[in-house]
Amino acid sequence: MAILVEYSASMVEQQEQALRWVEQKENVRQEFSFGGPALNVLCTRTLKDERPLPNRMVESFLNRFFPLGYPHSVSEGYLTYSQFRALQHFSSAMLSVFSTQSLLYAAGLRPTPAQATVVSWVLKDGMQHAGKIACSMWGARMDAEPKRWRLLADALYDLGTALEVVSPLCPHLFLEVAGIANLAKGMATVAARATRLPIYSGFAKEGNLSDLYAKGEAISTLFNVLGLGVGIRLASTVCSTMHGKLVAAPLLSAVHLFSIAQEMRAAPLNTLNSQRTACIIAEFVKTGNVPTPAEIRYKERLALPVTLNVEAGSVVVGVSIRRAFGKPSVLKTSKAKIHEERFLLSFHDRQTHMVLHRNASGEDVVKGWLLSAYVARIAGGKSKPMVQSSGVQKMEAMEEAYELTDKSFPILISGLREAGWHTDLFLEGGGERAVW
Repeated sequence: MAILVEYSASMVEQQEQALRWVEQKENVRQEFSFGGPALNVLCTRTLKDERPLPNRMVESFLNRFFPLGYPHSVSEGYLTYSQFRALQHFSSAMLSVFSTQSLLYAAGLRPTPAQATVVSWVLKDGMQHAGKIACSMWGARMDAEPKRWRLLADALYDLGTALEVVSPLCPHLFLEVAGIANLAKGMATVAARATRLPIYSGFAKEGNLSDLYAKGEAISTLFNVLGLGVGIRLASTVCSTMHGKLVAAPLLSAVHLFSIAQEMRAAPLNTLNSQRTACIIAEFVKTGNVPTPAEIRYKERLALPVTLNVEAGSVVVGVSIRRAFGKPSVLKTSKAKIHEERFLLSFHDRQTHMVLHRNASGEDVVKGWLLSAYVARIAGGKSKPMVQSSGVQKMEAMEEAYELTDKSFPILISGLREAGWHTDLFLEGGGERAVW
């Protein structure tokens, strides 16, 4: 609620006229005043909104589809996220009309486009349940990489849709094609729903997660309805034939996947995982600056495989002790070098393995990663810090690297907190932990 208060200019004027003020809630402006001989009667009058119609329409749209206090109540990138989210749902809804109509043709029915949208609610059940159960086992990985899993979810959904669209070409395999399509869609549904709140939480600057969720779902619903309407229209005209669907479906799928990719790139996540932590450490070691979630978001890989960050020490986190240390003597040496930390480091020629204690926090991981980066730089030589060095050289550089880490770590942690990062947890995506 925005409250505008207008008082009289002086005490003399207050005695001559009633005390007045104006309050505004959403699109309604009301004038309040205390009148009467003793100024004890509350009077209310609704003011006429004299703003131009386009301005009122824009504000009404923002009130219904954007969080209260927008844009100050959300993180950077929310508008871009919402724009591509709308385009994503619009194209997805159109695809669903084509796929459902094609399924019914393959089954020997001849539905109208309107019937296709109704029956879609029945066809989605079957094999979808099996897909949902199968996908649920990867929940921890979705916490660590919600953007990548969200993109994968839409790719699976489009795969299922593509199978449904081409199903009339092989009507004798209708049950098999429809089953695989719904299996893919079931997996996509779980992945999309599981990653929704972690992504929304990155935008919630003022604890307004529920408001963000509600307004985001409103945008999705609006453009789903619009997409269904346009899809029905196209399915009745230019896309009524299989040839038309085979032309339109790939184009809509491309728009759909492009939109979700841009949507995910716009989302700033403030939790620590392997990819984001490596980017933070590399930037800090190189420049001394701590990047914000908004600065890191465009550096994350969404579709391509995530490679080791050489500038951050080529760290692999969440490794088991058995894999990290081949011999008991190596484990003993590492424990002697590590100063009572809740992590262990095993240095190899091309990468560094980090073993986490069961009680290790996000700050412990950051410290271990920072130590590994300094070790790599010192062992590689200051003139060529990115040169790959041997595990023995890295172990010999531990003492000097520890001195640098002890000096830099408090600065790094303070910078992370000021930038809005959550340092209490580290999301390793199902990596192993140990007790020693």
